[in-house]
Amino acid sequence: MSQNPKRSAKPPSWATFLLRWWADPNTAEEVEGDLLEMYAYWKQTAGSQQANWLYALSVLKLLRPFAKKKKSLDYPKTYLFSHIMIQNYFKIALRNILKHKGYAAINIGGLSVGMAVAMLIGLWVYDELSFDKYHKNHDRVVQLFQFVTFEVEKSTYDVMPIPLADELRTKYPDFKSVVMSKRQGQILAAGEKKFAKTGSSVEPAFLEMMSVKMLAGSHSNGLKDANSILLSESLAKAFFGEMNPINQLVKLDNKVNVKVTGVYEDFPNNSTFKETLYITPWNLLLNNDPYAKSIENDWDSNSYQIYAQLKDGADPNQVSAKIKEIRTKMDDPPRYKPEFFLHPMNKWHLYGEFKNGVNTGGLIQFVWLFGIIGVFVLLLACINFMNLSTARSEKRAKEVGIRKAIGSLRGQLIGQFFSESLLVVFLAFILSILLAAAALPFFNGVAQKQMSILWFNPNFWLLGLGFSLLTGIIAGSYPAIYLSSFQPLKVLKGRFSAGRFAAIPRKVLVVMQFTVSVTLIIGTIIIFRQIQFAKNRPVGYSKNGLIEVKMNTPELLEHYQALRQDLLNTGAVKEMSQSSGVITAQDGGTTDISWEGKSPDTQPLVMHNSVTHDYGKTIGWQMLQGRDFSRTFSTDSSAMILNESAAKLMNLKKPLDSFVRASGKQFRIIGVVKDMIKENPFSPVSPSFFVVNYRNISVINILLTPDISASEAIGKVETVFQKYNPGSPFTYNFADEEYSKKFGTEERIGKLASFFAVLAIFISCLGLFGLASFVAEQRTKEIGIRKVLGASVSNLWGMLSKDFVLLVIISCLVSIPISWYVMNDWLKNYKYHTEISWWIFALTGLGALGITLLTVSYQAIKAALLDPVKSLRSE
Repeated sequence: MSQNPKRSAKPPSWATFLLRWWADPNTAEEVEGDLLEMYAYWKQTAGSQQANWLYALSVLKLLRPFAKKKKSLDYPKTYLFSHIMIQNYFKIALRNILKHKGYAAINIGGLSVGMAVAMLIGLWVYDELSFDKYHKNHDRVVQLFQFVTFEVEKSTYDVMPIPLADELRTKYPDFKSVVMSKRQGQILAAGEKKFAKTGSSVEPAFLEMMSVKMLAGSHSNGLKDANSILLSESLAKAFFGEMNPINQLVKLDNKVNVKVTGVYEDFPNNSTFKETLYITPWNLLLNNDPYAKSIENDWDSNSYQIYAQLKDGADPNQVSAKIKEIRTKMDDPPRYKPEFFLHPMNKWHLYGEFKNGVNTGGLIQFVWLFGIIGVFVLLLACINFMNLSTARSEKRAKEVGIRKAIGSLRGQLIGQFFSESLLVVFLAFILSILLAAAALPFFNGVAQKQMSILWFNPNFWLLGLGFSLLTGIIAGSYPAIYLSSFQPLKVLKGRFSAGRFAAIPRKVLVVMQFTVSVTLIIGTIIIFRQIQFAKNRPVGYSKNGLIEVKMNTPELLEHYQALRQDLLNTGAVKEMSQSSGVITAQDGGTTDISWEGKSPDTQPLVMHNSVTHDYGKTIGWQMLQGRDFSRTFSTDSSAMILNESAAKLMNLKKPLDSFVRASGKQFRIIGVVKDMIKENPFSPVSPSFFVVNYRNISVINILLTPDISASEAIGKVETVFQKYNPGSPFTYNFADEEYSKKFGTEERIGKLASFFAVLAIFISCLGLFGLASFVAEQRTKEIGIRKVLGASVSNLWGMLSKDFVLLVIISCLVSIPISWYVMNDWLKNYKYHTEISWWIFALTGLGALGITLLTVSYQAIKAALLDPVKSLRSE
């Protein structure tokens, strides 16, 4: 530059001169002269670029001594100019995103949705895997379980005899501490406030063992007094507000006053003890519960839980082997052959299922299931990203050719493509966090969790950013490595072709996408069919209008007959009775039972139900043989009614008027009722018998009048209960709602699976939409020629759609055997299960084809309707 040239409105960037020098260091002096003149120009015009030009000049002067030593320049050039190149890479990447907004939106949107789903699933898996980690001794705390053999198979129970605790403390040095526990619901009253809450009666060592965090009071003195109570922080605030709760009095079940000696932090939602809102001493239970006191030394009464903490280094399996035969080695061992073992706290939540003496897993299967779903949904989004990135990259072949022709090195082109890919992934990652945060309240509601984004967890950020980096590198690898290898001469002469097989990887990825999506949809349908199958199973009684009230207080026990009469007089109650347990659960069973023809080698467990005379009328059970209990027969005090399963077990030719001996008393069978589902609706009904017993009862069953609205009837019932039991809140449960809770796990799994299936198909269709748009754009001139030659819109639509339809058909053919195998294996976990019908696969396949056609048709018809003159003009 000998003279200051006339400047254009937009002079070249200072980086251009430095790049020219970078390509040929021998031009350093010439470049320096150009920079000086440019600097003078910007100084005169006081332009915003002045500082940049001065910086570039100083860099050049610094490197000038090295200009004639090319090898010596390699390192300083890379070091000092790398940030210039990176800045340009991202500038170009941003321009490409803004230039192709549609593709960018599909790319970023699809990837961010996939990443958000993976993030939500990751939070759910993290919450499940961290269950009970709140307790600092979680790796050494165990619960006592026992296998018992009633028939051929072993059953598993978590209830223990009370004397076992002292046996473990005194004779087995592997235990650091052992505590008895009973979980129970009680009425708590303080002043005018009354609540029905769940808590536990425990021995004092429980507090230290379970890492109970005391906010007031201490571990050592909290449960020292038998008439004391510890309240959770939330319950203490509910009772006393901001007032100090220590030494305040609380009344339990209108029976006994206890003094608040401590307040503890509420257990988190992912703790086994999350519903434990108060803690009372074990001695309080023994002092006020005659049954507990009566079995304090009974080795064959299994009613309570035992928790223990092992000493450091003690292995649960080895200790289990030592305690296994404690009971069977004693005198007069029971016929059900109890085998004690330890179940570690780390396995309580996820490995809680046992079958015939073997731990078969449990919720861990859902952790694996959703973990795999999360990976696949993320994979779908990555496939979209890679498909669209590679498809669009082919259109940039001429750009690559021109850049190589003017001196761009292959390394620069590789850096450019990688930077574009990383920018898109980074934007998607930011958006995915926002989407996950927005969707988390809904997701928590479905999953019944209290999760939050792990903002301050470094592992969360490392994982997210690490994945983003990996995805960007993988997705950018094809255009970076493949396109940067083009020969500029061939490309610029127009002889570039992507090749016959260039589209095959994209087609394979599309097949993978829809295979996963269709498999998820089929699985979701089968899960909901299984739930509906169990819901439609006859329950053997009437749930409608049936409510259950627990008899916690002595007032209800002492005034039952007067209460019953007043309730019937309201007109809101059709019938009423009492029972030893709720209709939706089994209360207890016995092996001390015999009948004529019973083999002495069998020791079946038969469930024992104590009821009052009107029980059958209240719940609407269905008599198959004989009659119901009746007050007109005084002999019904020693009468028994069997369910179907018990009648089959006993195999009596004429069950009516046959005799059964149970718990040392003889009963005459007066009737057989249809099996009632009181336990798991997916399992067979247990053999059960019913006897009249007005002493062993704890629940009031009330059948509301169907002619009155439930809210009005409940109001009248509550008024009567308050009359006889003014010291307690009126709490009740609808039987149909309690029965519905039995499907809670399966319904949550179904909802989550359907949520993810919808997102998977959405992500797949988003990618399909983008690919269809690319194909239509790529074949614009071919479509124009075909229209000129007479092709109709329907012909062109079919031509553009058939390839995608074929890919989805292949996906369906691949997914059908996979989904059948997986879901058939899942259904084997249930003894009562639905069948996998052929129409599920047909309907899902047709649905996938329909969605595909809708997705592709927009782009296909849009391309087919283009004016051929416009599309052929450039030719």
